[in-house]
Amino acid sequence: MAELTQNPKPLARNLIELIKTPWALIVVILALVAILDPGNWTGVVSFAAKALAHTGQYILFAVLLLSYLKATGAEVMVARAFEGRETRMIVLAALFGGLAPFCSCEVIPFIAGLLALGAPLSAVMAFWLSSPLIDPPTLLITAGALGWPFAIGKAVAAVALGLFGGFAVRTLMRGGAFAQPLREYKPAGCCGCGPKPDDKPVWQFWKEPDRRTRFRAEFIHNALFLFKWLAFAYVLEALLVSYVPADLIARVVGGEGVVPIVIAALVGMPAYLNSYVAPPLLAGLIDQGMSAGAAMSFMVAGAVSSIPAMAAVWSLVKPRVFATYLGLGISGAIVAGILFQMI
Repeated sequence: MAELTQNPKPLARNLIELIKTPWALIVVILALVAILDPGNWTGVVSFAAKALAHTGQYILFAVLLLSYLKATGAEVMVARAFEGRETRMIVLAALFGGLAPFCSCEVIPFIAGLLALGAPLSAVMAFWLSSPLIDPPTLLITAGALGWPFAIGKAVAAVALGLFGGFAVRTLMRGGAFAQPLREYKPAGCCGCGPKPDDKPVWQFWKEPDRRTRFRAEFIHNALFLFKWLAFAYVLEALLVSYVPADLIARVVGGEGVVPIVIAALVGMPAYLNSYVAPPLLAGLIDQGMSAGAAMSFMVAGAVSSIPAMAAVWSLVKPRVFATYLGLGISGAIVAGILFQMI
C-alpha cells in the first residue's frame, strides 16, 4: 500500500501514455460505434479485420526486410552516397533516400555530421526530400493498400522529388544563396550517432550474436509498431467508408484537373498522417471519389511535412533553408499528382 501511495506519478504517467496509444484509440472508437450505431459495429470491425488480414503478408515481409537491413548495418551504404562529385552525390542521395532504414532521430546526427564535414546542401536536400516519402516497409504497405502501380508511382515520385530539390538547391547555391545554411548544432542524443562511412555491412548477420539479438529486437519492435498503426488506420478507413458521404469527397478532391490536386497537397501538408496510416485511408478516399492524382499529391505533401522530417530540418538549418525545403516539397507534391493523374 505504501508503495502505491509513494509512487502515484509514474502510475499516472503510464496511464496517460496508455491512453495516447493507437490501441486505446481503437477501443474508444469501437466502443463509440457500439453505443451510437450498434447495428453497424459488426460491419466496421469486419471491414477493418479483412483489410488488416490482406495487408498482413506485406507487413511480415516488410518487417523481415527492415530487421535484416538493421541487423546487417546496411545503412552505412547511404553515407557513401555523399562522396565524390556534387552531381553524383545528388543522384545517389535521392536514390538512397528511399532505401535508408533510419529511425527519425538517427537522421539528425547523420545529416549534421555530413554537413559539418562539408557535404553540399544540395545532396543533403535531395536525401531529406526523398527519405520521408518511401522506404521498403512503406513501399510494401502502400502496394497492399493501393496496389503496385500506386506504390511504384510513389517511389518514382520520391526519387524525382529528391532530384528536383537537390538540383534546385544547387542552382540557388551557384547564385550565392545558402552560403551558411547550418545552425549551431547540439545533438540531443536519443539514438546515438549515425552510421560511420568507414563501417561495413555484415550480410551474414546470423554469425554474430549481437547482430542476431538486434534482428530479433528490430523484428518485434517493428512488427508491433506496424500492426498497431495499420489496425488503427483500417478502423479509421472503415469509419470513413461508413459515415463520410461519397459525394462530399468527390466535390472536394474528386474529378479531373489541377484544382483537386492542389487542394489535396495543401490539405495533406498540415494534416500529416504517417506513411503506415496514409495508404489505407487514401484507399477509402479513392473509393469515395478522390482522384488518383489528388491521392498522390496528398500522400507526397503529407510525408514531406512529417514531424520528424521537419524537426530534423529545422534543428539543423536556418529558416530560409527550412522554407525552401517546404516550398520544394509542396510544389513537388503538386507536380507528382498532376503527372500521376495524366499517366
